[in-house]
Amino acid sequence: MATLNGVKCGCNYQGLINTHKKAGSKRVIMEARAVLRHLRTSPQKTRLVVDLIRGKKVEDALATLTFTEKAVSKDITKLLKSAVANAENTNKLNVDRLYVKSAFVGHGPSLKRMYSKAMGRGATILKRSCHVTIILDEAV
Repeated sequence: MATLNGVKCGCNYQGLINTHKKAGSKRVIMEARAVLRHLRTSPQKTRLVVDLIRGKKVEDALATLTFTEKAVSKDITKLLKSAVANAENTNKLNVDRLYVKSAFVGHGPSLKRMYSKAMGRGATILKRSCHVTIILDEAV
């Protein structure tokens, strides 16, 4: 549960506000963030798709994901649209100027399954999962 202005909400959204002092003035940077947890795809396969959109404008990233022939690209597209909605509705950012500032994939829990081998032994299958985070920011 995230807390937004003292109110608990059931989403994974966390608004990030950074202040930078540049030549005596204060500049506020608003970032929108969306997190997809427990995605049942291995992190290695997911990173192949996430690496394609890092640093791109949102329109270009959505076009890239639309024509990517990986199964996980549908989940990443849904996550990117969620981050855009967070930016538009919560942070009041201009959607036309958004770009993917940061996108990364972390390890999630692995499901452990066994299968039988010769001479009464068993071998383990690791069914991996991952957590994906996308952070959007406005281009200056």
